[in-house]
Amino acid sequence: MILLTCPNCGTRNVSEFRYGGEITKRPNPNTATQAEWANYLYVRKNVLGVMPEWWCHQSGCGQWLIAERHTKTHEVLKTYVWEARPQE
Repeated sequence: MILLTCPNCGTRNVSEFRYGGEITKRPNPNTATQAEWANYLYVRKNVLGVMPEWWCHQSGCGQWLIAERHTKTHEVLKTYVWEARPQE
């Protein structure tokens, strides 16, 4: 069983959450080409190892969070709330 820790509700079974996909950098909508948008929407790295992923506590508080999970062992190393950061 995979357990995720919601910052609001505590540790819960993964069945309460909805997987939102791996975290990728969103292209600038004003300058991105069609190929860049296609890559953003459809291409995934799918690495073997620790991957930051979006998860939503769907059956709980509705909070979106980030979980760092090992893709082979499914071990969740940590979870935390996403924070907006200035563009670099």
